[in-house]
Amino acid sequence: MAQQIRTFGDPVLKTQAAQVTDIDGKIARLVDDMFDTLYTSESGIGLAAPQIGVQKQIFVWDMDDQPMVIFNPEIVEARGEWVYDEGCLSIPGLYVEMMRPNEVLMRGVDLDGNTIEIEASELAGRLFQHEIDHLNGVLMFDRMQPEQRKEALAEYRRLRDAAAAPPPRRRLRLS
Repeated sequence: MAQQIRTFGDPVLKTQAAQVTDIDGKIARLVDDMFDTLYTSESGIGLAAPQIGVQKQIFVWDMDDQPMVIFNPEIVEARGEWVYDEGCLSIPGLYVEMMRPNEVLMRGVDLDGNTIEIEASELAGRLFQHEIDHLNGVLMFDRMQPEQRKEALAEYRRLRDAAAAPPPRRRLRLS
């Protein structure tokens, strides 16, 4: 079942998530809920458990119709640089040019309890770094330089306020 995505300002997004120690039926159902939530979002390619209020080291992603999940992930190697407009389901509507390492090696555990390593670059590498940041209580704003952060926060508030405003009234003329 799709869950509500927590947005900027929710304290759960700033908290370090706990390691997953037992992959059981409850965790498998949570993973299903996370995929439902990701697909309902229509614009996301990845989702971390804290984004739905669950403080567990889990994230799911789907690129090219290949849904994947990882538990207790960590970046063990990173190299290069890549600048890209990064967005976040927990900061809806905002995309900010950010520099991150281009290539990463991520290690974690799969749904069967096996240790896995995945090499990724460009968008997939950025996705892994972004979702692992969520598991560590780090948001995009935390990765920005002060002036960029100030501008991004102002734009986010503008987008949020515009989305919350009632639609403009229109007068229809009947002829």
